[in-house]
Amino acid sequence: MEKTYYICKYTPVELLKALGGECEELNHMPDGFDKAESCVGANICGYGKSVIDAVMDGKVHELILTTCCDSIKAVYDTLKASGKLSFLFMLDLPHDDGICSRQVFTAELLRLAREYSDYKGTSFSREKFLDSFTMKDDKVCDHIAVMGARVGDGLSSLIRESMPLPVKDYTCINNRSVMKPSSEGDSFEELMEEYASLLLGELPCLRMTDVTGRKRILDAPGLKGIIYNTVRFCDFYGFEYAALLRTKPDVPMIKIETDFTTQSRGQMRTRLEAFNEELGISTGDDKKKERNIVGKGYFAGIDSGSTSTDVVILDKNKEMAAGIIIPTGAGAALSAGDALKQACAEAGINEEDIDRIITTGYGRDAIDTGDKSITEITCHAKGAHFLDPSVRTVIDIGGQDSKAIHLDENGNVVNFAMNDKCAAGTGRFLDMMAHTMQMSLDEMSELGLSYDEDITISSMCSVFAESEVVSLVAQNKKKDDIVHGINKAVALKTLALVKRVSGESRYMMTGGVAKNKGLVATLSEMLKEELSISENAQLCGALGAALFAMGE
Repeated sequence: MEKTYYICKYTPVELLKALGGECEELNHMPDGFDKAESCVGANICGYGKSVIDAVMDGKVHELILTTCCDSIKAVYDTLKASGKLSFLFMLDLPHDDGICSRQVFTAELLRLAREYSDYKGTSFSREKFLDSFTMKDDKVCDHIAVMGARVGDGLSSLIRESMPLPVKDYTCINNRSVMKPSSEGDSFEELMEEYASLLLGELPCLRMTDVTGRKRILDAPGLKGIIYNTVRFCDFYGFEYAALLRTKPDVPMIKIETDFTTQSRGQMRTRLEAFNEELGISTGDDKKKERNIVGKGYFAGIDSGSTSTDVVILDKNKEMAAGIIIPTGAGAALSAGDALKQACAEAGINEEDIDRIITTGYGRDAIDTGDKSITEITCHAKGAHFLDPSVRTVIDIGGQDSKAIHLDENGNVVNFAMNDKCAAGTGRFLDMMAHTMQMSLDEMSELGLSYDEDITISSMCSVFAESEVVSLVAQNKKKDDIVHGINKAVALKTLALVKRVSGESRYMMTGGVAKNKGLVATLSEMLKEELSISENAQLCGALGAALFAMGE
């Protein structure tokens, strides 16, 4: 049987089933929007594009849409013109559950029933209708609430895998729980009138006029944290998040954003796992690897990054016995193994002399050597606090992402922010700019400390910024001036992250980019404070991991 797909929890699924339909949520997160972007504008939300792609790929032939927003209205117009669907219906959804709205929605349900019945060649079954109601099991327990915009299937799975507690998803289609009508003996029209009222009485989404019912999410017993999801170009949910920061400051909260594709899964996993660590709830996720441990009081941290693999070995007195930095090769596990061997040689010990190994960085889960994995967010915070306990904000510009981490006086993570999946403002961006200017990163780091012309690189997109730099070189602009413009662009991007976490003095910069004197000087100028730069800045993540290995 052909499935009828729907996108909204206000869709009358029970009615469709009573008319012979087999219904399924359309909530898939694709790898990209190849087909959609050829027929719709750039500013339509990622979810709208995913719906168009699913239809154009031939995966969907029957679809029920609702007038949720302008994006979905554009999706409807696009799909109607395409002629790809055998059945397409746009359900006009009111913005409240008042008397007039219930009457309008009842008329919409009756219209849908007529058109769907004609399409299917079936008639309404009251028995199937009443049997299709299933109440959601919402038992009281300690849990993490997911709020905000729609969470796709791929992201939903990732959230559940990353959290130490059960997850209750209150976003869009994921929190549907319609009560069964009581007027079983009434006429079809009267039954639909009560049904319309029950549908509109659902936990309101942010498109509704009255959203006070959403307080039930925040007042639920056992709420231990909130993951607030947003989808790029979806404007409904930013206001609620800002209000939550004011009204629920005691509830741990993280805001995440996607374009509704799976492309940023690695970064998203890091953010979620860092939030997990912030909650401080043990998951018992130590790796079950048997290692021949002699127990000589050595502890190691391995930071597997996109450009380098760093290893720190500490002795029982917290003295650094070894610190190794090597380029990350083709595989995280191989690079980690090589770096650990070199670190052991530098420390004059064997691997079995190491009591415990903690891994961090993007390749952390691929390393079999370690006993446990901890995110680089938490490890950089631990390492920075050890190097300088007065530090309250850590700035780490890595090979493929940038981070700002706000610490308390004990070195705990108060808040953190990362750049999105774009390379703008990262070490990779600087590498591309150096290549464009035909110089090494070391050479570029010495330039821009003094300049004559205050050049502004207007685009932070790596591709467009590269074009700007090529143009500046062609205009015979001085290298110092161009490099200062590049440093200023990265510093502005970094400063935005610092502001997002309410960063405060004292500031420390960690990671390999801390060696870039020009960028450090530009960022210090913008922060109006000299950055704390340790001689072990690039080893900070591995140092933090080693400290965790000690049980610190």
